Amino acid sequence: MPANMRGWELIIILVLILLLFGARRLPDLARSVGRSMKIFRAEVKDLRTDEPAPQDSTPSDDPSTDAATTAAPSAGEERRPTDDGDPAR
Repeated sequence: MPANMRGWELIIILVLILLLFGARRLPDLARSVGRSMKIFRAEVKDLRTDEPAPQDSTPSDDPSTDAATTAAPSAGEERRPTDDGDPAR
């Protein structure tokens, strides 16, 4: 909640919540909000502890990534069609 909220403002908000949801549903509402906050905090904590693996500056030895980068023609290469309409090989 905002730090500048005064007592009267908090009381008005609580009365509005009581009028909107009713006295019977208020405990269930508070319980579900509490559970949601607990789950949210646990997920945020997991995100903070899951740090990404450090990136190596050495080139990778994985041939699949090398093939993907070398298979594409460079910007200077251009395929020109031959007389029969097929691209030159």
